[in-house]
Amino acid sequence: MATSRSDGGASLRKDRPFGRVLIANRGEIAVRIIRACRDLGVETVAVYSDADATSAHVQLADQAVRLGPPPPTDSYLRIDAVVDAARATGADAIHPGYGFLAERAAFARAVEDAGLVFVGPSSSAIEALGDKLNARRLAARVGVPHVPGTLEPAPVDRPDEIDAIVATARAIGFPLLVKAAAGGGGRGMRRVEREAELPAALASGSAEARSAFGDGSVYLEREILPARHVEVQLLADSSGRVVALGERDCSLQRRHQKILEESPSPAVDPELRARLGGAALAVAGAAGYAGAGTVEFLLDPASGEWWFLELNARLQVEHPVTEAVTGLDLVRSQIEIAGGRPLELDQEDVRLTGHAIEARLYAEDPVAGFLPAAGTLARFELPVWPGVRVDTAAREGDEVGLRYDPLLAKVIAH
Repeated sequence: MATSRSDGGASLRKDRPFGRVLIANRGEIAVRIIRACRDLGVETVAVYSDADATSAHVQLADQAVRLGPPPPTDSYLRIDAVVDAARATGADAIHPGYGFLAERAAFARAVEDAGLVFVGPSSSAIEALGDKLNARRLAARVGVPHVPGTLEPAPVDRPDEIDAIVATARAIGFPLLVKAAAGGGGRGMRRVEREAELPAALASGSAEARSAFGDGSVYLEREILPARHVEVQLLADSSGRVVALGERDCSLQRRHQKILEESPSPAVDPELRARLGGAALAVAGAAGYAGAGTVEFLLDPASGEWWFLELNARLQVEHPVTEAVTGLDLVRSQIEIAGGRPLELDQEDVRLTGHAIEARLYAEDPVAGFLPAAGTLARFELPVWPGVRVDTAAREGDEVGLRYDPLLAKVIAH
């Protein structure tokens, strides 16, 4: 399937970083990337499952390729199908968005091996940082404090090791968290209050992680309470220049899923901002990171103590609040860096102006404990106010299913 559009000749621009980019994702982030590509005069290729055949990102892209049936393992998580689609459509690069294959080193390597450009860090950097355990080990090597916990995956499939796992958990201290090594967003995460709950939490967390990310590796981490979740946005180019673009506060969560984010954090003063930024730059620099990335920290608001949590080697859902306060287009920067352009920004150039908040809008049923809800989006009106931005792929009349994340839109106020 292919579509065409008129862009007033933008696709003929000589300074565009790529001729054509395939977007290995769906929903609002796919639409967001398409818009950035259009601004750069870059053509786009969408991929879709049968459930998304009439979706907004498919209709907005210059071309679209079917991947397979609705289950992600049969469509959006198929590395071979995505790379084949890029080759067949003459794409120069692949943008992974967030989720799905965005932090899979095997995917980045397959893109590189196909002679295409991966819009993001190299496969080796993803191995070093995209895997949460590797990132924790790297932070320890460069002297950045990390949340107490294990540095190797729990042997979930080894019943003979259960006593050793329980002993390790006892040393970490309860309550603790079982966390997925290969992804985020709360997928694969389980809170464990007592030893007796640990085996079931490991099994269910690993199963969910395998379904969501194609990798069932999990590890143990102490639960820090109370704590603020503060993350530093980075941009880095291939020459080694890395800048920190301030922080976001993502402390308001439900079931370990962020639902509201803001920048700057009300808990961070200039001195702490400099310390967190320096730690983030140290971790990213040690990994040879290039592209957009986010280093996440936990902050004890009482003592001021902080710990490295992870580095998300991809674009974040909440990137718009950083764009609002810095005036930068992070997606455009991603694409330009991947195209070989140097980062024309020094740390002293970064200025945070005003305050921005993002709220995520979900299709959920509050009566049923906020479980995902399916049905027809009978009415969907977007606010058009000064200082308000809405990122969405949803349209009135769309059928909302249960196959994918129930996020409908992100509303950002600056």
